[in-house]
Amino acid sequence: MGKVFNALKRADESVELEREAMGPVAVENRHSWEPPPVSPPPPRKEIAEKKVQQPGQWDDRLILATMTTGPVAESIRALRTRILFPSSGKIPRTILVTSAAPDEGKSFICANLGISLAQGVDNYCLLVDCDLRKPGQHDFFGLGNKAGLSDYLQHKKQIPELLVPSGIEKLSILQAGPRSINPAELLGSAAMTSLVDELAQRYDDRIVLFDSPPLHAASETAVLAQHVDGVVLVVRYGVSRREHVKALADAIGRDKILGVIFNAYRATVLDYKVFGYYEYQQESYGSEK
Repeated sequence: MGKVFNALKRADESVELEREAMGPVAVENRHSWEPPPVSPPPPRKEIAEKKVQQPGQWDDRLILATMTTGPVAESIRALRTRILFPSSGKIPRTILVTSAAPDEGKSFICANLGISLAQGVDNYCLLVDCDLRKPGQHDFFGLGNKAGLSDYLQHKKQIPELLVPSGIEKLSILQAGPRSINPAELLGSAAMTSLVDELAQRYDDRIVLFDSPPLHAASETAVLAQHVDGVVLVVRYGVSRREHVKALADAIGRDKILGVIFNAYRATVLDYKVFGYYEYQQESYGSEK
Protein backbone atom coordinates (compact mmCIF):
# COMPACT_ATOMS: atom_id res chain seq x y z
CA MET A 1 0.00 0.00 0.00
CA GLY A 2 2.90 2.34 0.72
CA LYS A 3 4.08 2.05 -2.87
CA VAL A 4 0.60 2.94 -4.14
CA PHE A 5 0.43 6.03 -1.97
CA ASN A 6 3.90 7.14 -3.06
CA ALA A 7 2.96 6.70 -6.71
CA LEU A 8 -0.23 8.76 -6.31
CA LYS A 9 1.73 11.47 -4.52
CA ARG A 10 4.29 11.65 -7.33
CA ALA A 11 1.49 11.81 -9.90
CA ASP A 12 -0.15 14.75 -8.09
CA GLU A 13 3.18 16.57 -7.93
CA SER A 14 3.67 16.07 -11.67
CA VAL A 15 0.22 17.50 -12.43
CA GLU A 16 0.92 20.56 -10.28
CA LEU A 17 4.24 21.16 -12.07
CA GLU A 18 2.48 20.94 -15.45
CA ARG A 19 -0.19 23.43 -14.34
CA GLU A 20 2.44 25.90 -13.17
CA ALA A 21 4.25 25.61 -16.48
CA MET A 22 1.04 26.11 -18.51
CA GLY A 23 -0.22 29.06 -16.48
CA PRO A 24 -3.86 29.67 -15.47
CA VAL A 25 -6.39 27.46 -17.26
CA ALA A 26 -10.02 28.44 -17.89
CA VAL A 27 -12.49 26.06 -16.30
CA GLU A 28 -15.58 25.19 -18.31
CA ASN A 29 -18.91 26.03 -16.62
CA ARG A 30 -21.00 22.97 -17.30
CA HIS A 31 -24.15 24.53 -15.87
CA SER A 32 -24.32 27.62 -18.07
CA TRP A 33 -24.50 28.23 -21.83
CA GLU A 34 -23.20 31.80 -21.49
CA PRO A 35 -19.70 32.50 -22.87
CA PRO A 36 -17.01 33.67 -20.43
CA PRO A 37 -16.80 37.47 -20.02
CA VAL A 38 -14.38 39.22 -22.35
CA SER A 39 -13.70 42.31 -20.24
CA PRO A 40 -11.66 41.94 -17.03
CA PRO A 41 -13.56 42.10 -13.72
CA PRO A 42 -13.73 45.50 -11.99
CA PRO A 43 -11.33 46.23 -9.13
CA ARG A 44 -12.32 45.35 -5.58
CA LYS A 45 -13.07 48.95 -4.66
CA GLU A 46 -15.61 49.31 -7.48
CA ILE A 47 -17.30 46.05 -6.48
CA ALA A 48 -17.69 47.28 -2.91
CA GLU A 49 -19.27 50.53 -4.10
CA LYS A 50 -21.87 48.68 -6.20
CA LYS A 51 -22.79 46.19 -3.50
CA VAL A 52 -26.52 46.29 -2.62
CA GLN A 53 -28.58 44.46 -0.05
CA GLN A 54 -29.92 41.19 -1.34
CA PRO A 55 -33.53 40.09 -0.74
CA GLY A 56 -34.01 37.83 2.26
CA GLN A 57 -36.01 34.70 2.99
CA TRP A 58 -39.74 35.37 3.01
CA ASP A 59 -41.96 34.44 5.91
CA ASP A 60 -43.73 31.10 5.32
CA ARG A 61 -47.14 32.72 5.76
CA LEU A 62 -46.36 35.21 3.02
CA ILE A 63 -45.25 32.45 0.67
CA LEU A 64 -48.44 30.45 1.24
CA ALA A 65 -50.70 33.48 0.83
CA THR A 66 -49.14 34.51 -2.50
CA MET A 67 -49.64 31.16 -4.22
CA THR A 68 -51.09 31.40 -7.70
CA THR A 69 -54.31 29.60 -6.73
CA GLY A 70 -56.64 29.62 -3.77
CA PRO A 71 -59.22 31.91 -2.17
CA VAL A 72 -56.61 34.03 -0.35
CA ALA A 73 -54.71 34.96 -3.51
CA GLU A 74 -57.96 35.57 -5.40
CA SER A 75 -59.21 37.90 -2.65
CA ILE A 76 -56.04 39.98 -2.89
CA ARG A 77 -56.36 40.07 -6.69
CA ALA A 78 -59.94 41.31 -6.31
CA LEU A 79 -58.65 44.20 -4.19
CA ARG A 80 -55.94 44.90 -6.76
CA THR A 81 -58.56 45.02 -9.51
CA ARG A 82 -60.65 47.49 -7.54
CA ILE A 83 -57.60 49.73 -7.13
CA LEU A 84 -56.39 49.56 -10.73
CA PHE A 85 -59.85 49.85 -12.28
CA PRO A 86 -61.86 52.27 -10.12
CA SER A 87 -65.50 52.86 -10.95
CA SER A 88 -64.79 56.59 -11.16
CA GLY A 89 -61.83 58.91 -11.01
CA LYS A 90 -58.12 58.27 -11.46
CA ILE A 91 -56.11 55.28 -10.30
CA PRO A 92 -54.90 55.97 -6.74
CA ARG A 93 -51.11 56.26 -6.64
CA THR A 94 -50.66 56.58 -2.88
CA ILE A 95 -52.59 54.17 -0.63
CA LEU A 96 -52.62 53.90 3.15
CA VAL A 97 -53.28 50.49 4.72
CA THR A 98 -54.40 50.68 8.34
CA SER A 99 -56.70 49.22 10.99
CA ALA A 100 -58.61 50.42 14.01
CA ALA A 101 -56.59 48.46 16.59
CA PRO A 102 -53.33 46.47 16.75
CA ASP A 103 -53.07 42.79 15.71
CA GLU A 104 -55.71 42.91 13.00
CA GLY A 105 -53.32 41.85 10.21
CA LYS A 106 -52.90 45.15 8.36
CA SER A 107 -49.14 44.66 7.76
CA PHE A 108 -49.75 41.20 6.33
CA ILE A 109 -52.48 42.52 4.02
CA CYS A 110 -50.22 45.38 2.95
CA ALA A 111 -47.37 42.99 2.06
CA ASN A 112 -49.71 40.75 0.05
CA LEU A 113 -51.22 43.70 -1.78
CA GLY A 114 -47.77 45.02 -2.67
CA ILE A 115 -46.77 41.65 -4.11
CA SER A 116 -50.01 41.37 -6.07
CA LEU A 117 -49.59 44.87 -7.55
CA ALA A 118 -45.98 44.14 -8.53
CA GLN A 119 -47.04 40.91 -10.26
CA GLY A 120 -49.18 42.88 -12.68
CA VAL A 121 -47.92 43.34 -16.21
CA ASP A 122 -47.65 47.13 -16.13
CA ASN A 123 -47.50 47.79 -12.41
CA TYR A 124 -44.64 48.80 -10.11
CA CYS A 125 -45.00 49.15 -6.36
CA LEU A 126 -43.13 50.80 -3.50
CA LEU A 127 -43.99 49.60 0.02
CA VAL A 128 -43.25 52.02 2.89
CA ASP A 129 -43.34 50.74 6.47
CA CYS A 130 -44.63 53.70 8.49
CA ASP A 131 -45.31 51.68 11.63
CA LEU A 132 -42.32 52.96 13.61
CA ARG A 133 -43.68 51.51 16.86
CA LYS A 134 -44.18 47.93 15.66
CA PRO A 135 -42.59 47.51 12.21
CA GLY A 136 -43.34 44.25 10.46
CA GLN A 137 -42.47 44.41 6.76
CA HIS A 138 -38.81 43.47 7.33
CA ASP A 139 -39.94 40.26 9.07
CA PHE A 140 -42.23 39.25 6.22
CA PHE A 141 -39.54 39.79 3.58
CA GLY A 142 -36.58 38.56 5.63
CA LEU A 143 -34.76 41.91 5.82
CA GLY A 144 -32.55 43.38 8.52
CA ASN A 145 -34.32 46.74 9.12
CA LYS A 146 -30.94 48.43 9.64
CA ALA A 147 -31.99 51.61 7.87
CA GLY A 148 -35.24 53.07 6.66
CA LEU A 149 -37.89 55.72 7.13
CA SER A 150 -36.68 56.82 10.56
CA ASP A 151 -33.24 57.58 9.07
CA TYR A 152 -34.86 59.77 6.44
CA LEU A 153 -36.95 61.68 8.98
CA GLN A 154 -34.21 62.07 11.61
CA HIS A 155 -30.93 62.10 9.70
CA LYS A 156 -32.09 63.40 6.30
CA LYS A 157 -30.77 60.42 4.37
CA GLN A 158 -31.75 60.17 0.72
CA ILE A 159 -34.61 57.86 -0.28
CA PRO A 160 -32.78 55.97 -3.09
CA GLU A 161 -30.07 54.75 -0.72
CA LEU A 162 -32.68 53.45 1.74
CA LEU A 163 -34.72 51.35 -0.71
CA VAL A 164 -34.13 47.58 -0.58
CA PRO A 165 -35.22 44.78 -2.94
CA SER A 166 -38.07 42.51 -1.92
CA GLY A 167 -37.32 39.49 -4.08
CA ILE A 168 -39.79 40.59 -6.77
CA GLU A 169 -38.39 42.68 -9.58
CA LYS A 170 -41.06 45.39 -9.50
CA LEU A 171 -41.49 45.70 -5.74
CA SER A 172 -39.16 47.83 -3.59
CA ILE A 173 -39.37 48.37 0.16
CA LEU A 174 -38.60 51.34 2.39
CA GLN A 175 -38.27 49.75 5.83
CA ALA A 176 -39.20 51.48 9.07
CA GLY A 177 -35.60 51.58 10.24
CA PRO A 178 -34.25 51.59 13.80
CA ARG A 179 -36.67 52.29 16.66
CA SER A 180 -36.96 55.94 17.64
CA ILE A 181 -37.99 57.53 20.92
CA ASN A 182 -40.51 59.88 19.29
CA PRO A 183 -42.37 57.97 16.53
CA ALA A 184 -45.53 60.09 16.88
CA GLU A 185 -43.59 63.32 16.32
CA LEU A 186 -41.77 61.86 13.32
CA LEU A 187 -44.90 60.58 11.59
CA GLY A 188 -46.79 63.78 12.33
CA SER A 189 -44.00 66.05 11.11
CA ALA A 190 -44.05 68.17 7.99
CA ALA A 191 -41.19 66.03 6.63
CA MET A 192 -43.43 62.94 6.65
CA THR A 193 -46.37 64.60 4.93
CA SER A 194 -44.05 66.09 2.30
CA LEU A 195 -42.52 62.65 1.78
CA VAL A 196 -45.90 61.29 0.69
CA ASP A 197 -46.16 63.95 -1.98
CA GLU A 198 -42.51 63.52 -2.97
CA LEU A 199 -42.83 59.77 -3.51
CA ALA A 200 -45.95 60.23 -5.60
CA GLN A 201 -44.19 62.76 -7.83
CA ARG A 202 -40.77 61.10 -7.97
CA TYR A 203 -42.07 57.62 -8.80
CA ASP A 204 -44.94 58.40 -11.15
CA ASP A 205 -44.70 54.94 -12.70
CA ARG A 206 -45.67 53.03 -9.55
CA ILE A 207 -48.17 52.75 -6.72
CA VAL A 208 -46.93 53.61 -3.23
CA LEU A 209 -48.34 51.63 -0.28
CA PHE A 210 -48.00 52.98 3.27
CA ASP A 211 -48.25 50.48 6.12
CA SER A 212 -49.39 52.83 8.89
CA PRO A 213 -49.96 52.33 12.62
CA PRO A 214 -53.51 51.56 13.85
CA LEU A 215 -55.56 54.68 14.36
CA HIS A 216 -56.37 54.03 18.03
CA ALA A 217 -52.67 53.44 18.75
CA ALA A 218 -51.37 56.41 16.76
CA SER A 219 -53.46 59.50 16.11
CA GLU A 220 -51.05 60.70 13.41
CA THR A 221 -52.49 58.04 11.09
CA ALA A 222 -55.51 60.28 10.54
CA VAL A 223 -53.14 63.06 9.43
CA LEU A 224 -51.36 60.78 6.96
CA ALA A 225 -54.68 59.62 5.57
CA GLN A 226 -55.44 63.15 4.38
CA HIS A 227 -52.31 63.19 2.19
CA VAL A 228 -52.88 59.93 0.27
CA ASP A 229 -55.23 59.15 -2.58
CA GLY A 230 -57.04 56.33 -0.80
CA VAL A 231 -57.20 54.15 2.32
CA VAL A 232 -57.68 50.40 2.77
CA LEU A 233 -59.15 49.38 6.12
CA VAL A 234 -58.37 45.99 7.67
CA VAL A 235 -61.03 44.62 10.01
CA ARG A 236 -60.26 41.38 11.83
CA TYR A 237 -63.05 38.88 12.32
CA GLY A 238 -63.93 38.44 15.97
CA VAL A 239 -61.52 41.16 17.14
CA SER A 240 -62.53 44.52 15.68
CA ARG A 241 -65.18 46.43 17.59
CA ARG A 242 -67.96 48.04 15.61
CA GLU A 243 -67.61 51.43 17.30
CA HIS A 244 -63.85 51.49 16.63
CA VAL A 245 -64.33 50.76 12.94
CA LYS A 246 -67.00 53.46 12.68
CA ALA A 247 -64.73 55.97 14.45
CA LEU A 248 -61.91 55.07 12.06
CA ALA A 249 -64.10 55.57 9.00
CA ASP A 250 -65.36 58.91 10.33
CA ALA A 251 -61.83 60.12 11.13
CA ILE A 252 -60.50 59.24 7.69
CA GLY A 253 -63.57 60.20 5.67
CA ARG A 254 -65.83 57.85 3.74
CA ASP A 255 -64.71 59.22 0.37
CA LYS A 256 -61.10 58.22 1.09
CA ILE A 257 -61.86 54.55 1.76
CA LEU A 258 -61.10 52.30 -1.23
CA GLY A 259 -62.21 49.11 0.45
CA VAL A 260 -62.52 47.14 3.68
CA ILE A 261 -60.70 43.82 4.19
CA PHE A 262 -62.57 41.38 6.42
CA ASN A 263 -59.55 39.50 7.71
CA ALA A 264 -59.21 36.02 9.29
CA TYR A 265 -62.80 35.00 8.54
CA ARG A 266 -63.48 31.32 9.19
CA ALA A 267 -65.65 30.04 6.38
CA THR A 268 -68.10 27.19 6.86
CA VAL A 269 -68.89 24.36 4.46
CA LEU A 270 -72.11 26.18 3.53
CA ASP A 271 -70.12 29.29 2.60
CA TYR A 272 -67.98 27.32 0.16
CA LYS A 273 -71.01 25.67 -1.40
CA VAL A 274 -72.81 28.99 -1.81
CA PHE A 275 -69.85 30.88 -3.25
CA GLY A 276 -68.48 28.00 -5.29
CA TYR A 277 -64.98 27.69 -3.77
CA TYR A 278 -63.02 24.67 -4.89
CA GLU A 279 -60.68 24.61 -1.93
CA TYR A 280 -61.50 24.48 1.74
CA GLN A 281 -59.72 27.26 3.58
CA GLN A 282 -59.26 26.94 7.33
CA GLU A 283 -58.34 30.59 7.92
CA SER A 284 -57.83 33.40 5.45
CA TYR A 285 -54.73 34.97 6.95
CA GLY A 286 -52.25 34.36 9.72
CA SER A 287 -51.84 36.84 12.54
CA GLU A 288 -49.10 39.43 12.65
CA LYS A 289 -46.05 38.89 14.76
